Amino acid sequence: MSAQESALQDVVRQDVTLTTDGGHKISVRVFPAREAHSVVVVAGAMGVGQHCYEKFARFLCNEGFTAITFDYFGSGESLSTTLKDCPVRLTEWGTEDCQAVLQFAREHYPGQRLHWIGHSVGGQLLGLTPSVNDLDNIITIACGSGYWRENAAPTRRVAWLLWFFLAPVSLRLLGYFPGKRLNIVGDLPPNVMRQWRRWCLNREYAVGAEGPSVRQQYAAVRVPITTVAFTDDEMMSRRNTESLHGFFSNAPVTLRFIDPADIGEKHIGHLGWFRDRYRDSLWRAHLLPLLQ
Repeated sequence: MSAQESALQDVVRQDVTLTTDGGHKISVRVFPAREAHSVVVVAGAMGVGQHCYEKFARFLCNEGFTAITFDYFGSGESLSTTLKDCPVRLTEWGTEDCQAVLQFAREHYPGQRLHWIGHSVGGQLLGLTPSVNDLDNIITIACGSGYWRENAAPTRRVAWLLWFFLAPVSLRLLGYFPGKRLNIVGDLPPNVMRQWRRWCLNREYAVGAEGPSVRQQYAAVRVPITTVAFTDDEMMSRRNTESLHGFFSNAPVTLRFIDPADIGEKHIGHLGWFRDRYRDSLWRAHLLPLLQ
């Protein structure tokens, strides 16, 4: 075992259960750093459990940041019933879950700089999070609008099958979306999938599907945002990325596109960045400077 791997394992993890204002019980993991100067919340992508971000969280902890991960209500360790009986909507992941984690971080680490790293939907949901302007810094990773006609080519070729056949048929037959079985995203509660489908079929995504009040919420965000996107992302195109971040019309936004060849890699994709093989080439070289 290398010294780096040993250090990652030595971090003591604290497991916490939060109850949101609406009664959601969500699983949270805290990786407290000694003499931490900042807190980093890592909000995951759709269908990706918080365990996938643990090595990244431990890396941050060893760099002096207290890291926090969590599972959205109805997913991972925050699923307490059968999926078909879980009534949660996608918007509630922002208004309830993200809000509760943000408040937890502010209350338990007062005076510390608070960063949010949102992977895909973990960045999208900030436009729905009431206390978003309590953050000091936002980094979105592989985050775009999801509008299907503007998806990257590999996803666009099959998106019509998902949205016009697989999603509606599976929801009707099973009562939830069996993403693991289909090897698409992951298992999702029914109302999350229904609402996400509406978003992805709308040219303006959540802002277009949910109406003027949500457009105003996105426009009310004032926290500086840096987005890190990958040129080989098989889901999010450059247009998806630019469109989503355009909704944050009053926030300073910086777009950064990384080609895998720029860091000596052949592929990163939509989900690859959180693997520890990128500890030096991506985490240390590109993400740490954005937190400092």
